[in-house]
Amino acid sequence: MSLPYTISSHAASTQVCKPRHRFLPSATARPSTFGSGCGIIRRNLLLNGVVAAAGVSINGSSSLGADYPVPGMERLPFKPDGYNFWKWRGHNIHYVEQGKGIPVVLIHGFGASAFHWRYNLPELAKMYKVYAIDLLGFGWSDKAIIEYDTMIWKDQVTDFLKEVVKEPAILVGNSLGGFTALVTAAELHDQVLGVALLNSAGQFGTPGEEVNNDVEETTLQKFLWKPLKEVIQRIVLGFVFLQAKQPARIESVLKRVYINTKNVDDYLVESIRRPAADPNAGEVYYRLMTRFMLNQTKYTLDSFLSKLSCPLLLLWGDLDPWVGPTKAVRIKEFYPNASLVSLQAGHCPHDEVPELVNGALINWLSSLKLEASLQTL
Repeated sequence: MSLPYTISSHAASTQVCKPRHRFLPSATARPSTFGSGCGIIRRNLLLNGVVAAAGVSINGSSSLGADYPVPGMERLPFKPDGYNFWKWRGHNIHYVEQGKGIPVVLIHGFGASAFHWRYNLPELAKMYKVYAIDLLGFGWSDKAIIEYDTMIWKDQVTDFLKEVVKEPAILVGNSLGGFTALVTAAELHDQVLGVALLNSAGQFGTPGEEVNNDVEETTLQKFLWKPLKEVIQRIVLGFVFLQAKQPARIESVLKRVYINTKNVDDYLVESIRRPAADPNAGEVYYRLMTRFMLNQTKYTLDSFLSKLSCPLLLLWGDLDPWVGPTKAVRIKEFYPNASLVSLQAGHCPHDEVPELVNGALINWLSSLKLEASLQTL
């Protein structure tokens, strides 16, 4: 199933790019590959410091009063204490709920939260019942000290659909949230009506390559090298965590993934700063970097795309310095019925060019004839 239109690069650029906003060389000069999206993101997070660890906001100000919303667009009010909470496996999970109609669930990317959908949720809620959920370990959800794995978030979204949404829904995800949406949809056919991926994380598998996760440890590795490696990792990642709190670093990382930086404001930074103040945030960051990010080869895009049976929309920021457009092209080649909309934007098109993303989502959703799908189910 395809969209009734496709936003061309030229058309999108006339709406997004303004002379006073400079395109960063890293967004266009770096060649895209068919390689690991998680690997690309991991390297950037380690080198630049992760925005999720930010301890202060841009220019050292925590005030949100100086922000200027996108003209003509409603913005989700920022609530320091969050909106709604759902108890899942003993943990508090934060989510926002607005509107009426067919459910649409928005899933944020690495280091973000439900507030990253600030310009999308109010607009979509005019026609649909929209939820934005914070994944465990991120945002206003608990910073649980557990072993993080792709499947933990798949289980969280699955139970959220069953216990809170309680009816078939559309899943929309950015980056890590996109991969989570795909994994959930691949294994929950009766609960997911469609999936929209925005610069999704994940990697394609290498043909003929088998991952051996049961390599036997030697005594030397177990009692000497492994403990020493953990000490080194904690020192290095602890330093990165502290460096990420510097205002110049925060602004630099944000502007690297937002090609048009007009929406890099205090609201955005405050939605990142507050979760990082949690006492467990540093430990969660360490576990994500060492246990989750470094062990993703057993979960591949092709393995889940091969199980997918619902409509798929690819909303892709073609100037993303982390996950380039070649991944979107390859996903469409693997799943030919996918619709592809290319945008002149970076890694987070939903917040950088929300008016274009909202329009594309609404057009795609309208084309799905969801009422008929629900009657069939």
